[in-house]
Amino acid sequence: MATRRAPAPRSANVVERYSPFQARFFTLYFERYFRRHMNALRLTGAARVRTGAAGPLILYANHPGWWDAALYLILASRLFPDRRPFAPIDREMLEKYAFFGRIGAYGVDLEKMSGAADFFRQGALILSHSDSLLWIAAQGRFSDPRERPIGLKPGLAWLCEAAPGAVLAPVAFEYAFWTERSAEAFAAFGEPVRAAELLALDREARQEDLSRRLAETMDELARDVVSRDPERFETVLTGRAGVGGVYDAWKSVAAVARGRRWDPAHRKGARPSFEGDR
Repeated sequence: MATRRAPAPRSANVVERYSPFQARFFTLYFERYFRRHMNALRLTGAARVRTGAAGPLILYANHPGWWDAALYLILASRLFPDRRPFAPIDREMLEKYAFFGRIGAYGVDLEKMSGAADFFRQGALILSHSDSLLWIAAQGRFSDPRERPIGLKPGLAWLCEAAPGAVLAPVAFEYAFWTERSAEAFAAFGEPVRAAELLALDREARQEDLSRRLAETMDELARDVVSRDPERFETVLTGRAGVGGVYDAWKSVAAVARGRRWDPAHRKGARPSFEGDR
C-alpha cells in the first residue's frame, strides 16, 4: 500500500511566498468593497514619496481603524505599482487566514520576545530588495488619531540599522463623515527621510524623531479634514454618494424630467476624479 506523502512545508520566507496574482486579486476586491461602503479615499502629500523614494521604502503609519489594512493594498497598487507591498500582522491572524501570507503579510507574536526577532528578521529580508514596500502600523495597536503622545514601538528605529539604504515616510490615516451617509477615508504622506540619515542619531533620539514626524503628519491631516474642503486633497477612489433607495430614485427621475444631470452627492464638487481612478 502506497504511503501518503506529507505536504511540502510552506516557506517561512515572506518574499518567496508573495504572489503578485493573488495580491492583485485582493486589491481589486478591496477596491470594490471600499466603493460599496465608503464615500471617498482622499490623499495629501503623496507626491513627496512618489518622487523621492529610490530603494526600499518603509511607510510607517498610525492605526485608527479596520480599514487601514485595506488601504495598504489600495494605496500600494495606486501609488507604487512597481513595488511589492508587505506588512507584519499578528501571528494568530495569519494562522487563521493563511492567504494573507500570499499577499505580503508575515506573522509576528506580539506577546513574546521572539516576536521582535521575527519582526526584525523578516523586515531586514524584505528591505534587502530595492522594489519592496513595507507598511508598518508603528503603534502596534488601534489608537485614536488625536491621542498624544502617539507611542511608537521601538522596532521601527531598529530597522534603520538593518536597512540603511531604505527610505522612511510617515503616513497618517483618519476617517470622518462629511456630507454623505458614508464615511470619508483620508491619508497624508509626510516628508521622507533616509535611514542612513537617522543612523546619525542614537536609538532613543531616532525614536523621538520618527514619532515627531508622524505626529506632525497626523496634525497636518487633522487640519485638512476639519476644513471639510475636498480641494485640499486628491481623490483616489469614490464610492456611492447620496441617500440611496427610493429617495435617490425619485430625485433622479425628477432631474431627468427637467433635463438636468442627476448628481447624488450633497455637496457639488466634492467628488473630483483622480487620474488613476478606474
